[in-house]
Amino acid sequence: MGPHDQLPEDIRDDNQTLDPPAGHQKPTENPQDNAQASHQELSQQHQDVTAIIEPLHSDAEELQALNDKYLRLAAEFENYKRRAQRDHKQAVQFANETLLRDILPTLDNLERAIQSGQQEQAGTDRGNLEGLLEGVTLTYKHFLDTLKKAGVTQFSGAGKPFDPAHHQAVGQVETSEIPEHTVVDEHQKGYFLHERILRPAMVTVAQPPKQGAET
Repeated sequence: MGPHDQLPEDIRDDNQTLDPPAGHQKPTENPQDNAQASHQELSQQHQDVTAIIEPLHSDAEELQALNDKYLRLAAEFENYKRRAQRDHKQAVQFANETLLRDILPTLDNLERAIQSGQQEQAGTDRGNLEGLLEGVTLTYKHFLDTLKKAGVTQFSGAGKPFDPAHHQAVGQVETSEIPEHTVVDEHQKGYFLHERILRPAMVTVAQPPKQGAET
């Protein structure tokens, strides 16, 4: 005899498994509800990722804008530096331009003294005159050397075609023996300061004679 055989019948019935009431069904999962829940979860994840990525895109655009601005400023500064260096170089080269122009008449006077002495040499005591000419000539050459160290060089236009960039015409001579627009005579030599004209040469220029005029 088993243990349940000794129990009353009503007690034994209570220990038996109860069947669900008639018409009652176990609840089942709805596939549509699961799909909707999954969609909502994915949508939330997408929003979370977007919230992270959007600031990164904004930061990248701002960084690119700052980089472009830096490159423009760097290029502008490089151009400014080159201009400043060029301006400084020119300022140093031509700082004494006014002073040097003012002392040129001294050269003119020395040159005239030499020319005058050479012309009068035949009728004057040769000893004194030769000493004077030698001294003035040495002074003139020394002065030219001094100017050359400062960047001043002398040029002559005699016998050359007239060049308005280098010559200043102070007169004209009608002649058929010399080509037109040729420098016939030079009254004052011209001078360069480095590659710039410090003073043009003052010259007389040949021009063809007028019709009917004697040459």
